[in-house]
Amino acid sequence: MSARMTNPSLVVPGALQPLLDLTKVLSTNGVPQLTLDLIRLRVSQVNGRPIHVPAHLGEGDARKPTDERLLRVAEWRHAPCYSDAERAALALAGGASRLSEEEDPVPDDVWEEAARHYDERGLGVLMMQIGLVNLWNCVNVTTRQVPADYS
Repeated sequence: MSARMTNPSLVVPGALQPLLDLTKVLSTNGVPQLTLDLIRLRVSQVNGRPIHVPAHLGEGDARKPTDERLLRVAEWRHAPCYSDAERAALALAGGASRLSEEEDPVPDDVWEEAARHYDERGLGVLMMQIGLVNLWNCVNVTTRQVPADYS
């Protein structure tokens, strides 16, 4: 399948840089990068846009095994490798990415569990990461952009 058009973030003047800037801001506000990566993978799975994660990252001598949590994100509810904070973030990401599927897609227990692990700024980072990944998924799925591998 080929793309319907050039990626809209490249077509609309000035659109790409603010999205990249937001990504950078989110990565520097207290939520571990691995958690942000887990959210990116999980939200993409929920949206039918899975990303291939290689078993090893890096090149040459810098090559190292990929963190097991990235490889097993589809089974986050049952895999023992996730912390309670990561599970809370993944549950929040799943609910917030399925807004039309249930009357209350993010029930109080899901929110409260996330709030138990993240302060208000951390919750803000999680919510903005979830929204940003959903935006990218919407744009990329609709225009049939070829998925990129995880990097």
